[in-house]
Amino acid sequence: MAMAFKISGVAGVLATTGMWVTDECKTSFMEMKWKKVHRFIVFKIDEASRLVTVDKVGGPGEGYDELTASLPSDDCRYAVFDFDFVTTDNCKKSKIFFIAWSPSASRIREKMLYATSKEGLRRALEGIHYDMQATDLTEMGMDVIKDRAK
Repeated sequence: MAMAFKISGVAGVLATTGMWVTDECKTSFMEMKWKKVHRFIVFKIDEASRLVTVDKVGGPGEGYDELTASLPSDDCRYAVFDFDFVTTDNCKKSKIFFIAWSPSASRIREKMLYATSKEGLRRALEGIHYDMQATDLTEMGMDVIKDRAK
């Protein structure tokens, strides 16, 4: 059960693991969603401060390859990706993907922490269309993104 509060510099979501989502996470997401100033955002958990923070922000000119390159091969992360595409009816659309990145090489403790904190961050970021979980890059390839966005 998640609880909502407001602490200076921290958005109002406490995951069941006791991790707080920072205001920067929510602000960056809103900028991506409404102003289109970011193409993607990578989030990480800082265990010492018990905060979910922004790890990397991809500018509007960056793409999916830059997102996948920014994910560590041995540590978990969360990411949101703004995918623009044209439908078969020639209509421009945009869908936001939430990706839980949990590579096989990451520590079991990290995997458990990220898995139990995921819903708290997900709830703080309103407007996500699709949810994905990946342990390697093939599980979140561009072909998978395109297929889900149809």
